[in-house]
Amino acid sequence: MATKTELSCACGAFALELTGEPFITAECHCNSCREAGKRLDALPLARKMLASNDGTPFVLYRKDRVRLMKGQEHLAEFRLNAETPTRRVVTTCCRTPVFLEFKGGHWLSLYSALWPEGTAPAPSIRTMVSDRPAGNSLPDDLPSGPLVTAGFYARLLGAWIAMGFKSPEVTIPQTIEA
Repeated sequence: MATKTELSCACGAFALELTGEPFITAECHCNSCREAGKRLDALPLARKMLASNDGTPFVLYRKDRVRLMKGQEHLAEFRLNAETPTRRVVTTCCRTPVFLEFKGGHWLSLYSALWPEGTAPAPSIRTMVSDRPAGNSLPDDLPSGPLVTAGFYARLLGAWIAMGFKSPEVTIPQTIEA
């Protein structure tokens, strides 16, 4: 039987359940993740989205392995602009970062900040490091670069195949500005 993990926001009004293990863990350094993290961290959030190196640590699960258990009415989406294909979701009760979702995506990129401090699965790769400002280097403790990012996309494709090419919808009742 697959393991179950229950996570909640800082105040406990929202909770979700994860089945099994993530298909990958990553630290994203794309421009939009860094900008969104800075804008949302200014709210302020109950838990910081950005790591000390300005990357965003994520734990990626197939949508069919994530069950919203309670408090869905406390979720709000944030978009960098009206045209962006990504939305970041935080709770309105205590401003805990929950996940990032790509429009039409079959997975949720759960923010590592959703886990109690020190318990989130560690990132296994860094993606989109080419978006970082010139002269802003990272340690070489995690694989990164174009080939690693290509492998990341291959893992996404494998997860989608395992889901039968389905992309379940997640309804978020509110929006938030930052």
